[in-house]
Amino acid sequence: MSVRSRLAEDTAFSRIPVEGAELYLAPAFLGDAQCRHLITLIDDVACPSRLVEEKDWEGYRTSFSGDINPRDSIVRSIDAQLCKVTGIDSRHCESMQGQRYHPGEYYHEHCDWFDTQAPYWRQENRNGGQRSWTAMIYLNAVEKGGTTDFVHLGLDIEPAAGSLLIWNNAFADGTPNHLTMHAARPVISGVKYVVTKWFRARPWRQEPS
Repeated sequence: MSVRSRLAEDTAFSRIPVEGAELYLAPAFLGDAQCRHLITLIDDVACPSRLVEEKDWEGYRTSFSGDINPRDSIVRSIDAQLCKVTGIDSRHCESMQGQRYHPGEYYHEHCDWFDTQAPYWRQENRNGGQRSWTAMIYLNAVEKGGTTDFVHLGLDIEPAAGSLLIWNNAFADGTPNHLTMHAARPVISGVKYVVTKWFRARPWRQEPS
């Protein structure tokens, strides 16, 4: 409720008019220089993207990604900005992750929240519990393709350099919202760069798998 209230009062954000989920958009959240810097950091760490559960899911995610250096001064500044606009304590933040999509690369339909019935949940619950909010920043415009599609909401978001998309992964009662299922559609031409920050219900700590 506190995040919802802050975003509603922030004139930089507008709520996207869809039923059943809370999504907010802030165009030009980052400047060109910040976006270029983050793109360089992504290229430095990008490896084939992983899934929380990988068995029987081969080929479901073909992008490249990696955690960005949290000690980088620009990354620290952006982390602080995201905590300020949401009002979420920095201890609840996962490390910022960068993602890169070349032509033909994609990430099929998925939700950011964790399945509490899955084997991995025991560890994730120790690591800070459920992912409450997601913040995704597009770092460049894509020549063709590469939209973020919220498949149950009829919503397609086109990448725009510096644009910030924030959404609540839960319903009002705190249970995971299946309507937030989304997909990174294949890039047809150009390259797509984004960074993502996930917030946890409790202070986050990363433990080895």
